[in-house]
Amino acid sequence: MESKQKDYFSEKAEGFDGEKSITQNVGNIGQLILKELSFSNKMHIMDFGSGTGLLLSQIAPFVSEITAVDISASMIGVLQSKMDTIDCKLQILELDLTKETLDTKFDAIISSMTIHHIENVQEIFNKFYSLLNDNGTIAIADLDKEDGSFHSEDTGVFHNGFNRNEFLHIAKNAGFKDLKIQTASIMNEPTGKYPVFLLTGKK
Repeated sequence: MESKQKDYFSEKAEGFDGEKSITQNVGNIGQLILKELSFSNKMHIMDFGSGTGLLLSQIAPFVSEITAVDISASMIGVLQSKMDTIDCKLQILELDLTKETLDTKFDAIISSMTIHHIENVQEIFNKFYSLLNDNGTIAIADLDKEDGSFHSEDTGVFHNGFNRNEFLHIAKNAGFKDLKIQTASIMNEPTGKYPVFLLTGKK
């Protein structure tokens, strides 16, 4: 039997929503996503690496349904405890999208601070493309390239942030168009200030 992979967030999930730098960051990302993407109450979207639901709870009032995908059982547990406060239909999947896929098609895919935990970034962008309806949109937020000081503990990190041009290029390779990348937020951590970008695009 395949051993279940390590839940890197088992220690952090409980206090996650109390971390001011995290909640502010996701708040900024959510506001920019709402500005950049058009949502409607007929839309079904996916939040990739949904964590405790900080991002999706901001988008929920503007869509019909959200599928939350995360590999951390502890983060999902926190999200499940908030189900009643989420303003749309919510489906939660404990799933590793790098190894499995879904047979659903989405109108948009949003993601915050998750891609640096993914080894093969091109592969996940290709998968996003295949999971979207025509004219579907993406809004992917992550860290600018950093020196490795952002993560003080091992949370399964494959990339110390990203070069924005390289990130754009990966999305372009996957087939996305109308691509735009901009600063969404600056995270203030004890180890420094870390800019966070938002990439948006369309299938």
